[in-house]
Amino acid sequence: MKPPKNAGELERKLWLEIDKNNIPSHVAIIMDGNGRWAKKRGLSRIKGHKAGVKAIENALDTVLDLKIKVITVYAFSTENWIRPKEEVSVLMTLLFQFLKLQKKKLMEKDIKLSIIGDRSRLPDFVNREIDKVLEETKDNKSLIFNIALNYGGRAEILKAVKDLIEEGVKPEEVDENLFSSRLYTKNIPDPDLLIRTSGEIRVSNFLLWQIAYSELYFTEVLWPDFDTIEMLKAIVEYQKRERRFGGTGGV
Repeated sequence: MKPPKNAGELERKLWLEIDKNNIPSHVAIIMDGNGRWAKKRGLSRIKGHKAGVKAIENALDTVLDLKIKVITVYAFSTENWIRPKEEVSVLMTLLFQFLKLQKKKLMEKDIKLSIIGDRSRLPDFVNREIDKVLEETKDNKSLIFNIALNYGGRAEILKAVKDLIEEGVKPEEVDENLFSSRLYTKNIPDPDLLIRTSGEIRVSNFLLWQIAYSELYFTEVLWPDFDTIEMLKAIVEYQKRERRFGGTGGV
């Protein structure tokens, strides 16, 4: 692909390696390492989360340049409520500020906001801002920006099962397509690529159903340092792999 004019030498090299005909449609990211990034610099965890927000902004620009259609970021899990109240409060405020400040950019860049997870536990001021941005960006088409909030893969699967039971669906009528239609991601294709930063090698209850055949990419880089070069490295690695979706070719 053609590199941007302001790209440095390494970035230009990576752009030129990328096959524009083999770009993942959907990239999901477990954004891990904000706290460790801050600790390494003698900063508060809050400063780390603020740096992580900047990395999200950069990721949006990069995936737009790559012409990726969907990006899903794991922003707040069902387990994150056990963190100190002050940290949770700061995370909610940062989310509110991010949405408020990014609204104009989302419109200018034709980005549609989408949310997955149980929003009932989020603060009212956050939900009100989410509703505003959802409404304003609903017709945008260049990129779906999917944020997982109060999200857990097991909870999502249980919710889908309960919904099917409540609807009176017979067991013999349930297949993968019907089940998928009851998930939060019912209108979004499954991720082609799952990225996790910070060196942890696990999926942490994220999109458990949807990543059945995703390519997994783990990097030691902490999320606030995950810049355009790191995203391009992930895409280059993705393009080296042969996707079989459970078919022949393996050992």
